[in-house]
Amino acid sequence: MNAHGRFNEKVGPNSFGFSEPGRFFLNLEAPQLYEEALARREARVTAGGALLADTGQHTGRSPKDKFVVRDAMTENTVWWDNNGAMSPAHFATLLADFKAHAKGKDLFAQDLYGGADPANRVKVRVYTEFAWHSLFIRNLLIRPEAHELASFLPEMTIVDLPSFKADPARHGCRTETVIAVDFVSKTVLIGGTSYAGEMKKSVFTYLNYALPDAGVMPMHCSANVGPQGDSAVFFGLSGTGKTTLSADPTRTLIGDDEHGWSKSGIFNFEGGCYAKTIRLSAEAEPEIYATTQRFGTVLENVIVDPVTRQPDFDDGSKTENTRCAYPLHFIPNASETGRAGHPKNIVMLTCDAFGVLPPIAKLTPAEAMYHFLSGYTAKVAGTEKGVTEPEAVFSTCFGAPFMPRHPAEYGNLLRDLIAKHHVDCWLVNTGWTGGSYGTGRRMPIRVTRRLLASALDGSLARADFRRDPYFGFAVPSSVPGVEPHILYPVKTWQDKAAFASTAKKLVGMFEQNFKRFEAHVDADVKNAAPKNQMAA
Repeated sequence: MNAHGRFNEKVGPNSFGFSEPGRFFLNLEAPQLYEEALARREARVTAGGALLADTGQHTGRSPKDKFVVRDAMTENTVWWDNNGAMSPAHFATLLADFKAHAKGKDLFAQDLYGGADPANRVKVRVYTEFAWHSLFIRNLLIRPEAHELASFLPEMTIVDLPSFKADPARHGCRTETVIAVDFVSKTVLIGGTSYAGEMKKSVFTYLNYALPDAGVMPMHCSANVGPQGDSAVFFGLSGTGKTTLSADPTRTLIGDDEHGWSKSGIFNFEGGCYAKTIRLSAEAEPEIYATTQRFGTVLENVIVDPVTRQPDFDDGSKTENTRCAYPLHFIPNASETGRAGHPKNIVMLTCDAFGVLPPIAKLTPAEAMYHFLSGYTAKVAGTEKGVTEPEAVFSTCFGAPFMPRHPAEYGNLLRDLIAKHHVDCWLVNTGWTGGSYGTGRRMPIRVTRRLLASALDGSLARADFRRDPYFGFAVPSSVPGVEPHILYPVKTWQDKAAFASTAKKLVGMFEQNFKRFEAHVDADVKNAAPKNQMAA
């Protein structure tokens, strides 16, 4: 649809003030966006009907090219140790150059919500250079009802121009790729990358900055809710099982990646899912697999047969980060509202490739804050010659790249909410048991699911617990249906001395990482550190 001259300037597609643009296509739906993407040779159609796009050289986010405008408002509110800074003057130049670059270009605009809670959402207008990017963000954010669009007044603007190349000297950035966020004007400029995930994470970044002032906790987590309204959230970094474990056929899926926790309960920030597809199978994850075989889903960087157009999800030759983006309603047991009550359980997932953490542990509020700020998981040893040990990864709040504020703000907010609503907190190891990566085995998924089921139905909280000698948290002594020895990590190792050495090594890594937070937390959180438990 050519929106030129057909909309009130106040609410119309050029309310951003582009200079001499081409046509505006406002709020096109999937069929029209397919037509535009195919006509412009941006994408292809797969055998199942999904739209397949290639993101070029950027097959993932570019966190080092992301910048926040450093001004009077953000000077003392942004965690600058974690966020690149851009001067207001550089941003102004970048914005002017973005507008000039758009001259004569056709642009696609989508009016969407970030946040399923009407009291805590942001109205976003997203301008994209590519039609397939417009479909992507339409899938991922929340689509307003038709009657809401007539008077939609955007509060936040994202301009996504992959063909724009930044000039580091002129724009105060690092490379030709730039993601610049101005919290004052609520504007995000994305250039030099075709990776569509930058748009979705820009909305998350804004909400992570804005919501804590309203007492709302933004969370990088999945969430589901049981038949009795008992909701649960699952924190976890990539590879820990956040999406897989929250996709429970006996519970309703709220969302798989980004949520808020307000005085009314939890709510999804998004209206869709952005799932990894590498080695995806119909047998292991039937619901997600089914979305890849239908019209409306966007596939990124997936290899397909050149003749049949059948996807090969086992082929990671382009990237291991192959993805599918689809509306939440493509999942059969998805929530229609994206909202639920206050959680009864919080699950922090870690993939411990050192093999020393128990399969589940119950955390006190102070321990929960400690492990939330730590954000621990581990990467397995790579194929590089000489690399034989796992690598510890600490990503605070289980999502450091998207956290504009200091982690202690999020941690304190989370601890207060846990205490107020009497939430049970659990640390779940989906990684290794019986030895480190290369010696032990992956934690059996049936064990993890059984332990989670016991945690979520409330029975595990009533179990007998012992104190872990290294980390100090409470570990159940026995759980029906779970072999007893697996609850005692040392019993799964043949070499007990190697276990002790590895456990102490991991404790030291926690201790070293947490030094940066010690000045910002209370004594009880400091006392939740593993080193203090070993000394006790």
